Amino acid sequence: MSGITTHVLDTSRGRPVVGLEVELQLKSGSAWKALGTGLTDANGRCVALLGEQMLEVGVYRLLFRVAPYFQEHHVESFYSEIPVIFEVRDANAHYHVPLLISPFGYSTYRGS
Repeated sequence: MSGITTHVLDTSRGRPVVGLEVELQLKSGSAWKALGTGLTDANGRCVALLGEQMLEVGVYRLLFRVAPYFQEHHVESFYSEIPVIFEVRDANAHYHVPLLISPFGYSTYRGS
């Protein structure tokens, strides 16, 4: 199965992040083209960002809008949005890009 998925965990609370808005974008020249937006589910996962579109080779950006999540939990945060930019070299592969967040830091990696 090809595509792009993500999983967001709040390491300061030890829990999945529920209801976080994630936007998938594709770089087109010097601009970014929005491909899809979704909300993380009860397990912190967002799996349908491409919808019916086919994955193609290119540079992608996942934009995580974290400010509302931290505001909802009455936590001061340094970040309002977290962009994660990565390259798809094989359109037949699956790209899982988890994000670990806390109010003053984040980490990401290519998962499986």
